[in-house]
Amino acid sequence: MVALPILASIGLAEAAPVTFSASGANPAAIQGQVDAFRAALGGLNPNLAGSAGTGRREINWDGVPDARSVPNPLPADFFNTTSPRGVVFATPGTGFQVSANPGSGAPVEFGNINASYPGYFATFSPQRLFTALGSNVVDVDFFVPGSTTPALTRGFGAVFTDVDLANTTSLAFFDVNNLLLGSFFAPPGLTGSESLSFLGVDFGTAVISRVRITSGNSALGPNEAGGIDLVVMDDFIYGEPIARAATVPEPGTLALFGSAVAGLVALRRRPGKAGESTGAHT
Repeated sequence: MVALPILASIGLAEAAPVTFSASGANPAAIQGQVDAFRAALGGLNPNLAGSAGTGRREINWDGVPDARSVPNPLPADFFNTTSPRGVVFATPGTGFQVSANPGSGAPVEFGNINASYPGYFATFSPQRLFTALGSNVVDVDFFVPGSTTPALTRGFGAVFTDVDLANTTSLAFFDVNNLLLGSFFAPPGLTGSESLSFLGVDFGTAVISRVRITSGNSALGPNEAGGIDLVVMDDFIYGEPIARAATVPEPGTLALFGSAVAGLVALRRRPGKAGESTGAHT
């Protein structure tokens, strides 16, 4: 009868996720929820290779060099190789771009894509923003920083700018088996253009393998009219990536426990000898 309590200790059921969200006209309007999410995840770790095991990592885009920002693309693995923070991006679109800093000679806030965009978007941490190109979807996969070892994280949050419509901008979380853990919507801003919104979700333990970010309902390019909601991203905040092997039981281990439980059930159901009872005692 030893296998049952051991199996229960694996933790097949996780606690309900805790959501942090806010929106407003300026950084101060969302700062409280951003800081609360940071505190829930733990202290900020340096941008070094290897997993610290606990705490959090952040990306604010502002340190991206001009050579990797507008008009140039951002490599998908920039924040796992050049600046090791344990994330690699993917998109159904054509790539990724970080907006320009003032003084770089390029238009800021994706004015290089559409001259009207600096009037739509604002920054939480000046001055750079982030977007996919040719799509409004970004997938974030987690790795032990600076390596190709797949990792899990406990929580992820993002700052968005110019969320105009409810139920368009979202974070969807997936586990190690690519099963959906939950999908959550960022709150819309209440001031029209140049608003800021924050959404962060903490699952309490490292169960997240991938996050899908959906920003608005259209890729950048058109003017914002006729139901089009254009949204780009600022700061990313997430729990320290931890190697999957350190957080998830090996399939062979689960199979062993499953076999033990099956054996116990079979033993319980085995017909008894004459004069013995095979039913439960009352």
